[in-house]
Parts: sequence; C-alpha cells; structure tokens
Amino acid sequence: MLRGMGGNFLGKVADDLQRAVARQAGTGSPGRAHEKRIAAGEQWSVSDVICTSGPQDRPFEEQHDGVSIAVVVAGTFQYRSPLGSDMLTPGSLLLGNPGQRFECGHEHAIGDRCVAFRYAPELFAEVGGGRRFRASHLPPLPELSRIATRAAAGAALGVVVPWEETAIELAAAALHLTSSRTAVRAALPVAAIRRVTESVRRIEAEPSLPWTLARLAADARQSRYHYLRLFQQVTGVTPHQFVLRARLRAAALRLLDGDDKVIEIALGAGFGDVSNFNAAFRREFGVSPRAYRLTPPAPNRARTFATTSPTHPGRR
Repeated sequence: MLRGMGGNFLGKVADDLQRAVARQAGTGSPGRAHEKRIAAGEQWSVSDVICTSGPQDRPFEEQHDGVSIAVVVAGTFQYRSPLGSDMLTPGSLLLGNPGQRFECGHEHAIGDRCVAFRYAPELFAEVGGGRRFRASHLPPLPELSRIATRAAAGAALGVVVPWEETAIELAAAALHLTSSRTAVRAALPVAAIRRVTESVRRIEAEPSLPWTLARLAADARQSRYHYLRLFQQVTGVTPHQFVLRARLRAAALRLLDGDDKVIEIALGAGFGDVSNFNAAFRREFGVSPRAYRLTPPAPNRARTFATTSPTHPGRR
C-alpha cells in the first residue's frame, strides 16, 4: 500500500486527471482519451482511461465492438446511445452492447476518468445467458459502491485487485440492476444538466464539506423543491445520497491505502461521529470499516501492460 498521502482521497483519484488536463491545455491540441491497460485475460480486459476533452471539443459517434462497462471514478460527461441520454457521475456505470453506436461529450466541464471493463460476447453470454443491457447507464447505487471503490483503488492507488473476479462480479451486478430499469428517458434541458454538473464537481472536489440541500439549491439558483427533483432526474440519486456515497468512497480508499485510525478517517470524510460512520459504512459495503481494512483483495494473477488509445473510456 502507498503511504503518507493524506488529504482528500477522492482528490487523489482525480489528481492524474487534473494533471492530464493541464498538460493538454499547455499543448493547445484538442482533448483526447489516454488509455492504460491494467489487466487482461481470456475474453476480458480492464483499462484505466483518462479523457481530457471539454466543451470546446466536438463529440463524435463511435461504436462498441464488444460489451463495455465503464466505472466512472472522477469527472462527469454526457453519454448518448439508442438506450438513452444521460450525464454520468462518479460511482455510476456506462453500459454498452456489441454493435451499439454512441456519443460522449463534455459540454459542461472538462475531463473524466473511468475504469473500463471489456468483454467478448462469448464470456458475457456465460454471465448473462444471452441477455443485453436494457439501459444506457446505472447511477451510483449502493449495490455498486464496493465494486466501484475497488476499481478506483486498483487503477489510481496501486491497490492489488483480483481483476478477473471483479469483471465477472461487475457484469452480473450490472445485468441484475438494469433488468427492471426503463431504457429511454426524455432529454433534459441543457441548462439543467449544467447546474447539476457544477454541483457534482464541487461535491466531488470536497465531499467532506457540509453540503446541505439549501446550500446546493442556492448555488444553483433554484428552489429546494425544484433542485431536488432536478438532481434526481440528472444523476438518479438525491443530493444527500450522492454526498454520502462520495464520503464513503473517500473513506474506503483511505482504509485501503493507509493506517490512520477509523475515527480520524470518519471525521476527515465529513461524518460527525464514528458511530454514524460505522453504521453508514456497513450499510454501503456490507462490513465494518475495520473488517474492510483487514480483508484486502486477493493477489491479481492477470497479466498487466500499458497501451495508449485515442478512444474514449470503455466506449469500445
């Protein structure tokens, strides 16, 4: 494990993204995606993908060659496919079926970071019995928190992860959670998506701050009632749920990547007392913070190597 990092652990996950965006701005060239292959095995692969595109970059149509599931770990972007048009936020999943055309854009903010899982159709058929995704994405649901945090820790913090097992577990969870979701939703106004994007970016930067509905609504120049409905429509969760899961992801990464006391981690993540933190952590991850720290992921036996690609995260 890495030592002596301290500070905002979600910020650590975003550090590489911020540096890549700064380097791209310095060159004056258009934004693009930089891909690093983390692991691969028979009929599956995992990549860490950092995209530096922004509002000045025109999105273009692409196509998923196989099955794609991308775990968003930092930033935001718009994902459009025949199954829907959605803004993806940290903790959410991008979903793609083989042959499906799609478009990704950053109309309201610069950059994102994803951990992209790709599957050959034959392997995915073993998991899902021939089923396809019925939705374009999944919001940051509690059922996804453990897998999303594990992926972020492996990609950004160097924590050893059993990637093949994680890929299979992620595919099964995504199929189960999308089985009852509506495929296509009405498009939201651009101004509405922009307001929520700004909120999400502020929360992501400093999740431990006292983010109240009143404060977020005032910043967005909306009534609390309208802002609450808007945030849920765009992200799929309430502001309270989004803030809570951002804090819990930060705490989980810190548990994996250091030896600070649980009470220090709880207070540093924005929880008022350790008992509330312990209860929330157990609900989200299924174990106590101490048990989570004492049960590290099993050794990863997959081969690892690095590549770069101009494609967007997990999109092909």
